Amino acid sequence: MPNIVLLQGDITEQKVDAIVNAANSSLMGGGGVDGAIHRRGGPSILEECRRLRAERYPDGLPTGHAVATTAGRLPARWVIHTVGPVYSSREDRSALLASCHIESLRVADEMGATSVAFPAISTGVYGYPVAEAAAVAIAAVRGATTRVVEVRFVLFDRAAYDAFDAALARFA
Repeated sequence: MPNIVLLQGDITEQKVDAIVNAANSSLMGGGGVDGAIHRRGGPSILEECRRLRAERYPDGLPTGHAVATTAGRLPARWVIHTVGPVYSSREDRSALLASCHIESLRVADEMGATSVAFPAISTGVYGYPVAEAAAVAIAAVRGATTRVVEVRFVLFDRAAYDAFDAALARFA
């Protein structure tokens, strides 16, 4: 089980082997974390994403799946792109959100990464309540079989940090 670290800050500044991008299925960039990663990482990330779309994912990356690209100008070595679920109050999509974390760690293992930074996947425009997302994310990482030594959750604001801190405390 990896050591879990919580930080409030900017995921694009993390010096880790891989950062996880809360991507949309097109892999072509967007808003929030996705846009910030593409802007700071530069055009090489988008070039690899275009190639992935052309060769492996013509219909887009499915929700809950993950794929890696270069990190371009980011201090990390790789970006692992994963598509989180859009929140629904009528349908439990927590398994898809957990899959984002588990699949990202699987890809990290394939790449040889030992340190990975995650954002709060699906909590922006996809509308997942932060407390619910935090509980799913922490449980998924704690239950994953991985060679990753350190998982950082890099939370943009204090409210997200507090939600992840509370979720982590439930496992202590």
